[in-house]
Amino acid sequence: MSQLVIDALVLGSIYLLFCLGMSISWGTIDILNFAHGGIFMFSAFVASQIVSHVELGLVAICVISAVVGAVVSAAIDVLAFQPILRRAKNQRTAELQILIGGIGIGTIPVAIVQFYTLSEPFGFLRSTYETTVHSFGGMRLSSTGLVVLGCALVLTASIAYWLKNTSHGLALRAIGVDPETAELMGVKRRQLSLLTMGISGGLAGLAGALLTFNLGAITAESGETLLIKAFAIIILGGVGSTGGAALGAMILAFSEVLVLRYTGGGWVDAVGFGLILAVLLLRPQGIFGKKEVRRV
Repeated sequence: MSQLVIDALVLGSIYLLFCLGMSISWGTIDILNFAHGGIFMFSAFVASQIVSHVELGLVAICVISAVVGAVVSAAIDVLAFQPILRRAKNQRTAELQILIGGIGIGTIPVAIVQFYTLSEPFGFLRSTYETTVHSFGGMRLSSTGLVVLGCALVLTASIAYWLKNTSHGLALRAIGVDPETAELMGVKRRQLSLLTMGISGGLAGLAGALLTFNLGAITAESGETLLIKAFAIIILGGVGSTGGAALGAMILAFSEVLVLRYTGGGWVDAVGFGLILAVLLLRPQGIFGKKEVRRV
């Protein structure tokens, strides 16, 4: 049972790194980015291509993947989402167009990677990093799992502090509550949107690299699978809440690990959809969400 807890914590940490940026961008600048899964996978793919020519360690690969994710996400914001926001007749129309646009944009990196990999799994084959397994009390934890847990803990705490105690964080929270009033008070929404999308993409890229190290390889479709799980986590925890994202990620991970352990895995994918349905029926705003239209 203790091994199940460790496995669930590592899995939940990867889910958290993936969905945290997505939750922040949705809860503050009101962008639900369905290209997030493509960014996650494409960042790891670019890093894998670099590693195939230059031998690199875990830290360098994670940095490359995070930078690629941040750049791609910021580019999508500048080239697609901000023009949509400027031209949309109202906020509701903008949200729908961003949602549809994100789905369309997300298919581009998937198609690119499918073409170059022939839909085969890819990984960091020439990386100098070697996974070691630590055993204690009959339980096993790999060095990669330890890195995943550390990154999730440090980054979640840092982002929570940033949102609560810095001027940029307070400005983002103000945008999430009332964007029009925030702009009248001098908040630069466009610059903060670019910053938020960059952070979101960077977290996705980091999660992509860590998941690739943890599993050994991923496929072009791996990000699409995680999108549904991320959506379940965000709805469960509350849109824009870092604490809610952390709790939601762990609840989903523990549920999946238990289902996999006792049913053989056939019901694992149904867990996410079941959680979404249950939360929407019982507490639509999520565990830590608030009952405002725009929640932080």
